[in-house]
Amino acid sequence: MLEIRNVTRRFGKNVAVNGVNLQIQQGQMVGIIGRSGAGKSTLLKTINRLIDPSQGSIVFDGTEVSSLRGPALRRWQRDCAMIFQQFNLVPRLDVLTNVLLGRLNHRSTALNLLSIFSREERIRAIAALERLDIARTALQPAGTLSGGQQQRVAIARALMQEPKLILADEPIASLDPLNAKVVMDALRDINLRDGITVITNLHTLDTARTYCNRIIGMQGGAVVFDGAPEDLTIEAVRLVYGADADGTEISEAITSTSIRPVKVRAPVSAAPLEPAYAPA
Repeated sequence: MLEIRNVTRRFGKNVAVNGVNLQIQQGQMVGIIGRSGAGKSTLLKTINRLIDPSQGSIVFDGTEVSSLRGPALRRWQRDCAMIFQQFNLVPRLDVLTNVLLGRLNHRSTALNLLSIFSREERIRAIAALERLDIARTALQPAGTLSGGQQQRVAIARALMQEPKLILADEPIASLDPLNAKVVMDALRDINLRDGITVITNLHTLDTARTYCNRIIGMQGGAVVFDGAPEDLTIEAVRLVYGADADGTEISEAITSTSIRPVKVRAPVSAAPLEPAYAPA
């Protein structure tokens, strides 16, 4: 179990995360929703220990990870894999090497400095790429791939860490709807098949409802909703997103990744359109 106990994170006078208390059972797929600046990314980075909480504690399976230092902290960051919106790949390195970098915290410093990977590690990396249907790109520079492909490489790298927990910070925010579906399908498959806890920040309500069995809503750094997808009613959405500057309710349409067919209307008049220019 992951326990977040009264965690607060301040940046000067700004409170990014405000007294968050959560218990997340092993094997859950959790979506965190909220407006930009609600504290979603800061909370995930605090769990991973990319930043430290200003107060409170984070406990995983009885170990207070918020106080870890040195090798113990590196082991936690190995067990708690992080996937970023910006992919965080090395563009000039080939895809296979980028995936193999997920093994760094499992190896000695000497092997890492020499960039020596075993045959078993390479086979495991290829298997991860095959699972995500991008093994054909293994020898391409990562920078030549599309955004959706790069995010799948990042997921394969996370799998190489053999994590107990995956944190995905806006993993589909920069992707088109088709690639967003592929990435979310991959995360759900990892959650269901491997039993790995997945916590992901999302801007889209339909995605959270479709993929997550628990949704947490944040506003102003605090948790204002925590429940099942069917509990995310209009009133709950209002708690999370509030109203726009003119007082109108937020429309779920603007948080949707659904692909809708474009209806082409017939012209009102059958008269031919005038040419945009006169022929010479």
